[in-house]
Amino acid sequence: MTEALMEDLDIAVLLPCYNEAQTIGDVVAAFRATLPMARIYVYDNNSTDSTALRAALAGATVVRERRQGKGNVVRRMFSDIEADIYIMADGDGTYAASDAPELIRTLITEGADMVVGTRRGVRADAGRQGHAFGNRIFNTLYRSLFGNDFSDIFSGYRAFSRRFAKSFPAVSGGFEIETEMSVHASRLRLPVAELELDYGRRPDGSHSKLSTFRDGGKILWMFAMLMKETRPFTFFGAISGGFLLTSLIFMAPVLVAYFETGLVERMPTWVFSLVLMMISFLVFSAGMILDSLARARAEQLRIHYMNLPAGRHARTVRIKSETPARHLAA
Repeated sequence: MTEALMEDLDIAVLLPCYNEAQTIGDVVAAFRATLPMARIYVYDNNSTDSTALRAALAGATVVRERRQGKGNVVRRMFSDIEADIYIMADGDGTYAASDAPELIRTLITEGADMVVGTRRGVRADAGRQGHAFGNRIFNTLYRSLFGNDFSDIFSGYRAFSRRFAKSFPAVSGGFEIETEMSVHASRLRLPVAELELDYGRRPDGSHSKLSTFRDGGKILWMFAMLMKETRPFTFFGAISGGFLLTSLIFMAPVLVAYFETGLVERMPTWVFSLVLMMISFLVFSAGMILDSLARARAEQLRIHYMNLPAGRHARTVRIKSETPARHLAA
């Protein structure tokens, strides 16, 4: 039944690429064989090899995005393309095209706006143990800051509803885009699901574009920015607490001496500690105000999301779920 439903849906496969000439032809061919009803788009991000040519020869629609970075490519794809369901994967061949129907089935049956294909065996990716360690650290940090909706925030294999694609702001410019997608879903409490999938190794001669330290630093900075934007009370509360603690550390010996002698013997230290305490109170007040603004902005995003068409797959699921009730009423 789900296969018949997929034939009536407008499905777009999105493949952001940068120098993937060695693999992109096979990836496009695999998706064409697995999802013959889907439109396949390859967005070439200033490749210096024959990525665009090989993708076009394999039957994909090729579009050039000149702003460097995966986030810029995803923003362009979601803006340009109209579809009921979007499948996003990488062009390096590490994600199996044969898993795409299962992602679509999960999106439909779960009534989800995003399904993440979590990576089984991600540690085997070109032997990059630094990547594996970073994945564990950042996933743990994400769950502590934003909730337990996701166990693999960096997976690039995802299925989206039209509502998600058209309501996602896509602010980041690079590999942080997957983190921003996860935070967007958690922030608006969108229905999401995860599906554990095999994760392949890159073929010989194909290299990861991800730098462990440079991109890890960008992702950490994105965590801080998303925390500031979505949970400002917690973000500024932590900063306020740091100033308050520092103030008390400087203030304590001055107060001890005052109670012992009745004199303020270290006036500059006393003034400095009071300044730190005033800053702490100001930062705390700013956090409270910005928290109210963040809640209002989240409500506006939610209203915008609700005003978007749900898509044909969502309407079909809703009609099917209502049919038994009408039958019983008759």
